[in-house]
Amino acid sequence: MKPNKSEEFNPLKNHSNHIQKSKSSDSNDSKLRLVAWEITRNCNLECVHCRAAATKGPYTGELDTKTGFDLLDQIAELGEPIVILTGGEPLLRRDIFEIAKYGTKKNLRMVMAPNGTLITEKIAERLVDSGIKRISISLDGASKDSHDKFRGVKGAFDGALSGIRHAKNAGIEFQINTTITKTNLDQIPAIQQLAVDLGAVAHHIFLLVPTGRGKYIVDQEITSTEYEESLNWFYDQKEKTPLQLKATCAPHYYRILRQRAKEDGKTVTFQTHGLDAVTRGCLGGTGFCFISHRGIVQPCGFLDVNCGDVTRESFAKIWKNSKVFQQLRNFNELKGKCGACEYKKVCGGCRARAYEATGDYMAEEPLCSYLPQMLRA
Repeated sequence: MKPNKSEEFNPLKNHSNHIQKSKSSDSNDSKLRLVAWEITRNCNLECVHCRAAATKGPYTGELDTKTGFDLLDQIAELGEPIVILTGGEPLLRRDIFEIAKYGTKKNLRMVMAPNGTLITEKIAERLVDSGIKRISISLDGASKDSHDKFRGVKGAFDGALSGIRHAKNAGIEFQINTTITKTNLDQIPAIQQLAVDLGAVAHHIFLLVPTGRGKYIVDQEITSTEYEESLNWFYDQKEKTPLQLKATCAPHYYRILRQRAKEDGKTVTFQTHGLDAVTRGCLGGTGFCFISHRGIVQPCGFLDVNCGDVTRESFAKIWKNSKVFQQLRNFNELKGKCGACEYKKVCGGCRARAYEATGDYMAEEPLCSYLPQMLRA
């Protein structure tokens, strides 16, 4: 972000061009690539899909500065992953720049996911000074009316565009994130063009996972057919846009990448590092995890399963030994269609959607229309 001037810390320049042939994921591969830390749950917006159902708070039990530093120390024990400072709205936390700077000194690739509305010229300068490599700002509508309705606050669209301008002027890379629902499905091409016009380096799309406030708009979740069509459209944009493209919470895309490449007579290639890395579908518990504002470790922010508490044991120990993570890394334990699918090592299905639908995070992905070869008559 999702993270410019320092050669040492530019993940896109140093890593994104490391292209290699696709190979099957090893179920024992648990190299930590991405950590999303919900540094605060406070927020100045009221987004209709919010995983955290975040509001203006206050929220008790948030990790203090010292505990945050200790957490970054423990993350650094596992390498130099990208650390996404997210929320809520991370810029509402008073020590946000201290924490970002500390992570930068630990050689962690620090990025941030603000909503853009609080970024002023001065804030943008402080983001640069603290070592933030990229920010991600969500645009969920191509117009003021549609975005503001989704974000729950009038002025959110203009605020986001203002923040983007300040970030761009300060030399901060930014990407546009978009959560796809029925309400904005027809606007995705326009949002992507807006990202180009604004000067974004990437466009990351997210498929709605009905958790948090998202449970109350489950009727806005697109169908499996619309899902498939949207991801195929997204694939088609690869040769048409200067943006780096990545699908998140949309593991089917990694099946489609291989299917379409085969149809086109191309060798499947993918980026293995960097903010726009295209590796496999669901990374929850395999290459990625989420840490809540209170220090609870989860496979991802949408999969509300407690894998450990960093206030009670080290993050490194949780990452290596959590029984939930161990299970998620064994793709042979996937059930239903996912378990039978020839693409399970590159897709894996969304474990959060499976959990919300069935109570079992290893169950088959409910929003998938693909029928595995093994199950065909």
